[in-house]
Order: sequence, then structure tokens, then C-alpha cells
Amino acid sequence: MLSPFSATLRAVATRALHTQAAAPTAVPNALSLIRSQPAQYVVASVAGRKYLLTPRDLLTVPRLKDVKVGDVLRLSDIHELGSREFTIRGNPTIPPEQVRVEATVVEHTKGKMEFIFKKKRRKGYERTVQHKQTYTRLRIGPIDIVEDASS
Repeated sequence: MLSPFSATLRAVATRALHTQAAAPTAVPNALSLIRSQPAQYVVASVAGRKYLLTPRDLLTVPRLKDVKVGDVLRLSDIHELGSREFTIRGNPTIPPEQVRVEATVVEHTKGKMEFIFKKKRRKGYERTVQHKQTYTRLRIGPIDIVEDASS
């Protein structure tokens, strides 16, 4: 039977062993470690905002006027790449030669009807302005971590 002290010691040793597993020193090594993980994510800027994205996500952003349905956009501002175990952060972005993420324009749509009520007290002035915000929906493609050509 294990004493409580030895069980605690074993748990701490196991935890220390787990946390020391692989501290990559070079970016290519880190990229290969993230590539070996089953699922990855990126933090990318789209239309001036940062979004946490995974493959097959459906992203709704404010209307992108210069794209059509079916167009494929390449996300160039990638700030972070990671998986469950490892993360790489850019300074401020990860170079596009290392990570490639594409998004396909699915549709241009409008949000729900918003009613803006304007009133001036004691003047009899009342107006209701109706408005629908326009949006573009993007489908995120696979995250391609590019292998280093020199290795």
C-alpha cells in the first residue's frame, strides 16, 4: 500500500515529467510538433478583428464589399497557431510562408431588423429608423503548416 506522501511525490514527478515533454527551441521544430497534433487552431485578423478559427468554422464578419460568393480568401494576418499541447505566437504575425489558411465566401446576408427610435422631448418629434446590418459569411478551410524546404 502506498503512503499518502509517496502517492503525492509520484503525482508531482509525473506532472513534472509531462510538463518537460518537449520545449521546442526552433520554430521548424515547433511547427512539426503542432503538425503532429490531431487538431489545430489559428488566431487571425479578418476585417480588422481577431478571431479564433479552426477548420470548417463558419465565420460571420461585417460585409466585405470587394468579394463575391465562391471567392477564396487567403488569411495573411495570423497572430497565433496552436493545438491542445503547443502554441506559437507571432511577433506580431506568423510569416505567411509557414502557415496557410484559406476562407471561402459562402454568402452575403443581412442581420435582423433593428429599430432605432429618436425623440425630442416636448417638441412632438418622433422618428423610427429601421436598419439591417449586412454581413459576409466565410467557411474556413484546412490549416496547412508548410514544411521547411531546407530540412
